[in-house]
Amino acid sequence: MSRDEFPEPVASPYLVPFDQPFDAGRAPTRPPKGGPDKKDNQEALAAAIARLAKLQELLYADDRYSLLCVFQAMDAAGKDGTVRAVMSGINPAGCQVFAFKAPTAEELDHDFLWRCQRALPERGRIGVWNRSHYEEVLVVRVNPKFLAGQRLPHGADDLDGLWAQRYESIRDFERHAARNGTVIVKFWLNVSKDEQRDRLIERIDEPESNWKFNAGDLAERGKWDQYMEAYGAALGATSRPWAPWYAVPADSKSFMRRTIAEILVDTLERLPMAWPEVSAAKRAEMQALRAQLAAE
Repeated sequence: MSRDEFPEPVASPYLVPFDQPFDAGRAPTRPPKGGPDKKDNQEALAAAIARLAKLQELLYADDRYSLLCVFQAMDAAGKDGTVRAVMSGINPAGCQVFAFKAPTAEELDHDFLWRCQRALPERGRIGVWNRSHYEEVLVVRVNPKFLAGQRLPHGADDLDGLWAQRYESIRDFERHAARNGTVIVKFWLNVSKDEQRDRLIERIDEPESNWKFNAGDLAERGKWDQYMEAYGAALGATSRPWAPWYAVPADSKSFMRRTIAEILVDTLERLPMAWPEVSAAKRAEMQALRAQLAAE
């Protein structure tokens, strides 16, 4: 695999086309009609989790690639639960999870990609970003007042130009990471507005879920159409062969988790990874030591 060759993205009906307009509002939020039921999804997820655990071990042993999984979604789409379910079988020592919240004062004194660049996974490891650098072209685009805290030297007076520049910076950043062995897979958990409403009501009705409820989520829900426009623009501008987006239906959690797990498995299986070879001298030493152990 040469410097500019990247793993072929997994063929999926949810793969966002490259360098084309993307209409987020028309993307499916439900599984296909006649698709697998919950039991089938749970069984497929379990099989994918087991396979992912083996592939993680190979990823670590090969030590040339890393895997970066990016998750973006509207509130209550199921990001936390999906990360927990899909990654449940892997070795925690080989995985790092970052949840990017509102930037700190230090982060605001740097460019918008700085905090994410520092969180890229090392070779042999899996990185999970629960929200990411895309907040800067999603939440900030819908709420441009946040730009005031960034003290940009220029661009804040031309928002269309600013978003275009940020898409370009994101593409360049992701391509640089991919050229150096970071395999990037990005998931938009596409929940419908009706399903989000039901899940928010559930957080209010169920005492054990009250802690998840944030009144601010309703304010952002009121900007739904603006968010769909922002997601469509961002995904269409940044889905590329080296960093594909998958717009996964999220109204069914079991289908969503199965789909994501299988895409991750298929992605890792496309990498030219191999177990490290042991020299003849090393094998001979190992056999001698084995004989010593067996003789005890």
